[in-house]
Amino acid sequence: MAERNEDRLAESRMDAANLYREDIITDRKIGTIRVMVPIKSDGSPDAARKTLYTGDAQLMTSVGALPLSFEIEGGSLQEAVANYGAAAKRAFEQAMKELEEMRRQAASSIVVPKAGAGFGPGGMPGGGIPGGGKIQIP
Repeated sequence: MAERNEDRLAESRMDAANLYREDIITDRKIGTIRVMVPIKSDGSPDAARKTLYTGDAQLMTSVGALPLSFEIEGGSLQEAVANYGAAAKRAFEQAMKELEEMRRQAASSIVVPKAGAGFGPGGMPGGGIPGGGKIQIP
């Protein structure tokens, strides 16, 4: 039997050896950089681990904004800011490839009719009007 959500939440534990403080940097025009500063479980900086940088941007589509999140290479905030554009471009290109693959898969899907859904007497799908013409609610 599948676990209940409450049971899984009760067993959820944060990894005290892998904590980060998140700082958000933005120019209020193009996007956001999240600076993930490694910390120890007491909140002090953890110099043994590397600071991570991730970028956030939005790809505008015909159905609305698609959020993009991507890693940015860099050993400092200055390097991350300089590398933001290239990382965002790679994330955009990857998202476009994934969207195109989803479109291709959707277009190549084979539609299989339900059993007995072929044309029957009278040329009606499924063999005519079921139940002698009476309205049936599924």
